[in-house]
Amino acid sequence: MRFRWWWMGAVAAAAAAVVLVARLRSGGPARGAAPAGPRAVPVTVAEVVRRDVPIYLEGLGSVVANRTVTVRTQVDGRLVAVLFKEGQAVRQGEVLAQIDPRPFEAQLHQAEGALARDEAQLRSDQLTVDRDRQLVAQKLIAQQQLDTDVAAAGQLEGSVQMDRAAIETARLSLEYARITSPVDGVTGIRLVDPGNVVHAADTNGIVVVTQLDPAAVIFTLSQDQLVPVSTQLARGPLQVDVYSRDGSTLLGSGQLALVDNQINQSTSTIRLKALVPNPRRVLWPNQFVNARLRLETRAGALTMPATAVQRGPSGLFVYVLSADSTVALRPITLDTTQGDVALVAKGLAEGERVVVDGQNQLRPGARVAPTEAGAGRPGGPSMAGDGGGPPRAGGGGGAP
Repeated sequence: MRFRWWWMGAVAAAAAAVVLVARLRSGGPARGAAPAGPRAVPVTVAEVVRRDVPIYLEGLGSVVANRTVTVRTQVDGRLVAVLFKEGQAVRQGEVLAQIDPRPFEAQLHQAEGALARDEAQLRSDQLTVDRDRQLVAQKLIAQQQLDTDVAAAGQLEGSVQMDRAAIETARLSLEYARITSPVDGVTGIRLVDPGNVVHAADTNGIVVVTQLDPAAVIFTLSQDQLVPVSTQLARGPLQVDVYSRDGSTLLGSGQLALVDNQINQSTSTIRLKALVPNPRRVLWPNQFVNARLRLETRAGALTMPATAVQRGPSGLFVYVLSADSTVALRPITLDTTQGDVALVAKGLAEGERVVVDGQNQLRPGARVAPTEAGAGRPGGPSMAGDGGGPPRAGGGGGAP
């Protein structure tokens, strides 16, 4: 009998140990413990703020020289000197080449000699005319003699004028023998070597001078942007920022010079031209660039990070953080989007906090563990659309 009781006690102890081990392995709560709540989802939130936001329109474009001049000779002669280096920066009026001036100097001296001869003859004829008038008054010579001498003096006056014109022509040819740059710019490859005889009829010229400062940037926008651009341009000059092709480097800023007078029907786009100061010569002809046209500045716009915006079957929405650390789904309407900044038309109020990261794990009423956004929060430089690459102007959001 004693052995039976001992065996039954051992079985009961073993069963209790098995139950205890099973509970420990399953991680179940101890008897009497309160059940745990739902797990909080880690998210990043940012505040909705009011701020001034510049509105940009972005278009692809290319740089063209503001002026491109093929320097040609205007007189015939032998090229005796080339006074520039290829790729040299030159100023307007700077001498680039010299044609043998001796033939033109000889023409000038010849014209000056002819002028001196004819002026002396003219003075003699004028004195003769004066004497003839006195003699005619005394009726000592016929009127015909006076008329003949007056006509001769008039012919010499014409000869003197022609001599003076010949002198001007010779001086101009002598000036043209010094070939100067017509614009400020940079010289290209030399097209003619010294020693060659050049002619005014030559088509190749001596060198091509390209004006790089200011540079012209031609870019395109959709024809739908024509009305807002024209409206803002009528109010005053519009700023254009030019970025590198990858949009990472600001190359220069200038002003919109003109809007083309016709729309390209095949692409439904319109061309615009901006003049951009280029003292560092970072803009080069035929270079592809991104152009940002600053259309206006929205004062006091309601903004939030664009990453907060979600799209659902009913339209756009965001998750708004509540005071009890839960989130609520809120339909919104956007005014526009500038890069990483969304401008809210309706649906949110200033000071509310929206989820900008971690939305894929959320549902309405979910409990969250929020972390404030760092330097990317609204109001920082990255929200203005002015830092980094050029932001794109977006359209308005759909109704929720």
